[in-house]
Amino acid sequence: MKIFQVINVRWYNATAWYAITLSRLLADAGHEVTVLTQAGTPPEKKAREMGLNTVAVDLNTVSPVRFAAAARHVIKLLRTHRPDIVNCHRGEGFFLWGLLKYLGFPYKLVRTRGDQRPPKSDPLNRWLHSHIADAVVVTNRRMANYFLDSMRTPSDGLWLIHGGVDTERFRFDPEGRNRVREEFGFSDQDVVIGLLGRFDRVKGQKETIEAVARLRKKGLENVRLFLMGFDTAMTEAEIRGWIEANGLEDVTRISGKRDDIAACISATDIGVVSSLWSEAIARSALEIMAAERPLVSTSVGVMPDLVTPPMLVEPGDAASLAHTLEKIVTDQALREQALTAQKRTLSQLTLEEFLKRSLTLYQSLLDGR
Repeated sequence: MKIFQVINVRWYNATAWYAITLSRLLADAGHEVTVLTQAGTPPEKKAREMGLNTVAVDLNTVSPVRFAAAARHVIKLLRTHRPDIVNCHRGEGFFLWGLLKYLGFPYKLVRTRGDQRPPKSDPLNRWLHSHIADAVVVTNRRMANYFLDSMRTPSDGLWLIHGGVDTERFRFDPEGRNRVREEFGFSDQDVVIGLLGRFDRVKGQKETIEAVARLRKKGLENVRLFLMGFDTAMTEAEIRGWIEANGLEDVTRISGKRDDIAACISATDIGVVSSLWSEAIARSALEIMAAERPLVSTSVGVMPDLVTPPMLVEPGDAASLAHTLEKIVTDQALREQALTAQKRTLSQLTLEEFLKRSLTLYQSLLDGR
């Protein structure tokens, strides 16, 4: 199968991770994959590091002259490679791929929506998704409902395909756990609550810090906080300001950039996803679950698909987060119940399942020609 994966994403975010991971899986399975990227971006660099065939096309330009050049480049690529499938992972440029298909290029067009922001429900966009795209892929049920109800996408053209997690890389690592806990000064008696995510307001570090402070005030003095992240939209200094404001300087550790993420996750006892919005794909959540850490999460994005209702709280509600964390810190049976439910969910979210479901979609489109 010849496949174009169109990944015109500027940052290596969850959307780019989903698309590049899928590209690698397809290439490893023997398919001819060409990854179209924005030149000089982290996704382009990551794709090349994985040994993928990449071509830079400026689909994000707002210049009519540059867009015309990009269109000519795309047409040349289509005539050279003759792809069976074109899978677009961003809205920018999707109109061009739709127009070229409408004009007679014989590929099957897939639009993957890996962003939690809903697309505009205007007549042109509904027409593109319902009548020009051969299939729309969403990464969570909430977005699926939006496409069915607001975008009026036919149900037989809508596919829910969650991302997958590398269960060989992300699994509980007892040796790594001991090493990291010793490095950061966590004792065997400590209950370490961990949040894995870049330093960005969207990730809810502030609410997690406030929740842990509430637990400490209630007498849970063995609770510790491990923030596994590094500077991006926010700096470590800003994060430390919240830590100091809540009196948690002595019980909080910050990892900084690490290569041993699986060991760091294993060093925790409870994982937290406290995002205020987004989490359309939730890579961090899957990695925490794969390492067999019970997970408490806000109810944003894909999280209700992954976590049972007792472990979900409203975004931005530090009091509710503290209440749920207190229950799981003090109730071993509840921890075991959460882990059992996570294991059941994770069995459907491996990289093998991710590839299998994507190939099932592609093949069904080709069989229906």
